[in-house]
Amino acid sequence: MKASDIMTSKVFTIDSLATIMQATKVMEQHKVKTLIVDRASVEDAYGIITQTDIAKAIANAKDPAITYVCEVMTKPCIVVNPDLSIEHIIKLFVQARIRIAPVIKNKLLGIVSLTDIITKTDYLTPEKVKYIYTSRLSELPSDRWRDGEWEVADWEGELENWCSG
Repeated sequence: MKASDIMTSKVFTIDSLATIMQATKVMEQHKVKTLIVDRASVEDAYGIITQTDIAKAIANAKDPAITYVCEVMTKPCIVVNPDLSIEHIIKLFVQARIRIAPVIKNKLLGIVSLTDIITKTDYLTPEKVKYIYTSRLSELPSDRWRDGEWEVADWEGELENWCSG
């Protein structure tokens, strides 16, 4: 299975110059926890704003009525190719510490989340989780401290099927 097999096609977007109060109203209206932030142009990257981003902004005394989405969103956000395997999506989510990502190939096609993986596949059965964790996650590159310097992992070489931006 791949991202396009399990992604949610109905994606809700918002302009980066909307306020976070407007974003929360859109989230509430559509019963979603994440919005994709529209690109300003075809060359621009997509962004993402979550309920967690909004909660952090409010906790940091940002006024939701005058704080813009662009001030608290993540941009560029990590995106997945529609042909990326579920196994690689799981690895990406674990390494990047994310739970949701837009599916993009030249344009926004959908969104894939941990919930999609859990509900639409059998990848998170106890047997597969143990297999993925013990044998495959260790194959992923990771940054590590060695001899007083950081060695930076070669993500692009390992996961050529995903992109950021």
